Amino acid sequence: MKKIVILGAGISGIGAGYHLNEDKNNKVILFEKNNSWGGLCDNFTINGFRFDRFVHFSFTNNQEVRELFEKGSKSIKHIPNPSNYYKGTWLKHPAQNNLYPLSNEEKEKILCSFKRREDKEINEIRNYEEWLRIQYGNYFAENFPMEYTKKYWGVEAKELETKWVGSRMYKPTLEEVEQGMRTQDTPLTYYAKEMRYPVTGGYKSYLNYLVKDLNIRLNHEVKEIDTKNKVIYFTNNTQETYDELISSIPLSEMNKLLKNIPKNILEEIKKLRWTSGYIISLGLKNKNIPPYLWFYIYDKDIPFARIYSPSHKSSDNCPMGCSSLQLELYFENGKKINLSEKEVLEKSIQKLIEMKVIKEEDIIVRDIRFEKYANIIFDFNIYEAREAIKKYLKDIGIKTIGRFGEWDYFWSDQSLMSGIRIK
Repeated sequence: MKKIVILGAGISGIGAGYHLNEDKNNKVILFEKNNSWGGLCDNFTINGFRFDRFVHFSFTNNQEVRELFEKGSKSIKHIPNPSNYYKGTWLKHPAQNNLYPLSNEEKEKILCSFKRREDKEINEIRNYEEWLRIQYGNYFAENFPMEYTKKYWGVEAKELETKWVGSRMYKPTLEEVEQGMRTQDTPLTYYAKEMRYPVTGGYKSYLNYLVKDLNIRLNHEVKEIDTKNKVIYFTNNTQETYDELISSIPLSEMNKLLKNIPKNILEEIKKLRWTSGYIISLGLKNKNIPPYLWFYIYDKDIPFARIYSPSHKSSDNCPMGCSSLQLELYFENGKKINLSEKEVLEKSIQKLIEMKVIKEEDIIVRDIRFEKYANIIFDFNIYEAREAIKKYLKDIGIKTIGRFGEWDYFWSDQSLMSGIRIK
């Protein structure tokens, strides 16, 4: 029997465990550093309010993933209704073709700039800032996505390359921009037409079917991996041998877990960049919150980038008659905010009150949590660096999976399939 060890019981590790468990010749063990499984798909509960660790919906078109998720939990289906907050104004999403609420003066600046866009082939575009200017014109690019980039990615748009964009950013025609300035009656152009969320138990409920037969050992944080002798040492003074090793641990952590890494690989690890983040979770004693499932904030003086409503996703996420919000605040790992967690929490709440999203007297739960790993930063070093690191790990017998193990911009379905497709 082959003993397979999987490091990390997030969605990719669970996917790998489920897939490898199907072969009865395998003995599969998952080790998770936290006291519950799920990784960033996990959740926590405070006074009857359930909050996901970071924010999730399922909109996958992958039939295998949809079937596995439905075996874990029945779904609530939502038609996406995202919105945008910009200088006190609410705009339908995506903002670029839903500018009707803006003043005529600002609409004219956006339209004139849009008409004066450069015409370049995709292979001539040097960075994400240039991509934004070419797609939307200078005025819109500077005031909307370039400001949002600094809040979401923690860097200037010119520091990013563009392969990651894909279908995430809608590119309207001139006619669509003009129509969206004349009327709010515009078609849905969001990249997903339906969003799904579990009826009960939060997003991790989608994984219930996958984990039911898995051997998951919690509270096991890796201290060292000895690939020569195939032994893993944990911080709780236990150890485990393996025949095959699969890891969803971030590539950027490998220099702490492996000895005798070649200097060139250490240099590649140093090049990796990512965002960390705070999740601010609020429980409210009434339902007096905006109707949107989520919305984006562009104002530079407002620290958070996005807000979601767990209570809109499922009424199971809060007590009857109540509502809830979650705010995401990001920054590049290693950069200082110069505020304590308490100050970040209080400043964010004050901004929400100024935005007239909530009232101070309605808050009955307030919570802030730090996540070291939120998103990969797609700068110009990422592709060569991650391939060199992954090749080295493969050569010493470590297979990598998941958003941070593969160091890619994976949605939850892609992370799951990263594990399921492991060989």
